[in-house]
Amino acid sequence: MQRDPLIVGNIVGDIVDYFDATARLRVFYGNREITIGSELRPSHVVNQPTVQITGLSGSLYSLAMVDPDAPSPSDPSQREYLHWLVADIPEGRDVSHGTEVVSYESPRPTAGIHRFAFVVFRQTVRQDIDAPGWRANFNTRDFAAYYSLGEPAAAAYFNCQREGSCGGRRW
Repeated sequence: MQRDPLIVGNIVGDIVDYFDATARLRVFYGNREITIGSELRPSHVVNQPTVQITGLSGSLYSLAMVDPDAPSPSDPSQREYLHWLVADIPEGRDVSHGTEVVSYESPRPTAGIHRFAFVVFRQTVRQDIDAPGWRANFNTRDFAAYYSLGEPAAAAYFNCQREGSCGGRRW
């Protein structure tokens, strides 16, 4: 029996509830496609990634990128820190064809290994999504409920720690 990496990584639980994926999410930093749970360094994720969402033809999607481990995994008092928010992404197109609501902020963890999650929601209509007044303590579940987005359509995450750190996440 294969375990769902989103459950193993506590993305399901810490950020979203369990869901059945209805879209495919591909995230590329440069020419490297992230795999769920992969390890990246801050120097790898400085520039905004290329994100492709494939799902229901003709649909629009919203994407939130959050860090549930801010400022540190042992004290995630800023959970979830919002790194990026894009709406109205056309199915089958790159995220650059959507409306950037909150600009990309590159991950720069200072303590511990952080998970950076990309969560995608299918929009039922094109809609105005407002930028929150802050990045710290964003709540993906509340965001989805406020805009009537329903459950996630797809999600992925990578692990990141400061340059020069060693070790891996221990469960």
